[in-house]
Amino acid sequence: MDKQNPLSESLEDYLETILRLQATKTVARSKDIADMLNIKRGSVTGMLKKLADNKLINYEPYGYVTLTPEGRKIASAIDRRHIFLRDFFHRVLKVDEKIADRTACRMEHAMDKQTFKKFKSFLKKIDTCPHCDIEPTTN
Repeated sequence: MDKQNPLSESLEDYLETILRLQATKTVARSKDIADMLNIKRGSVTGMLKKLADNKLINYEPYGYVTLTPEGRKIASAIDRRHIFLRDFFHRVLKVDEKIADRTACRMEHAMDKQTFKKFKSFLKKIDTCPHCDIEPTTN
């Protein structure tokens, strides 16, 4: 994908879902994607075709879905942003874990690379500052 034709939030969610499914099941299936995204199975096909047209996934109807190297790169970046944001909301701001996850899911799409880099740097400073009294949360 290029900067002039960015992915929609929905397509990014698909990539992130496929990444997570591949991590646990090696490949993704339309049914698994629909279940994880809590949508109807028929809605998945069109989105998978768009991702395949953009060469972000390997997809054949009724077959398995896997990320291409470019798709994996994008999905990993989205997932990293999600994890950092969720961690910040839950661990630092003490937001309920489910709310932190939902909020991170919405915000991960809007954060550009430069902002994310600065955000990671800020979190590192918080984590290493001897004067910050951020206690690890217990689940």
